[in-house]
Amino acid sequence: MKTPNNSNSLVDVLETVLDKGVVIAGDIKINLADVELLTIKIRLLIASVDKAKEIGMDWWENDPHYSSKASKLQEENDYLKGQLEDLEKKVQQISSREESKT
Repeated sequence: MKTPNNSNSLVDVLETVLDKGVVIAGDIKINLADVELLTIKIRLLIASVDKAKEIGMDWWENDPHYSSKASKLQEENDYLKGQLEDLEKKVQQISSREESKT
């Protein structure tokens, strides 16, 4: 049976971890006869959402798999790229006309 002190200390530890954050890092390397075949780098950050945003780790806000806002931004980006390509073609056409006149 758990005592109230244990549950309080667990809550305190969890609160501290989420407030401050914890980084766990490790590498897995697979070698065969001293030849490296595969390296996997593992990085794990455990923190609250607020703390993650504070340190610039807000990838979920821009990933279309996790955010509807991100898919809208991607659509807008694609549209703007198309507009830019059209403008560049028009500038090139105007430049070509000007060069042929001289």
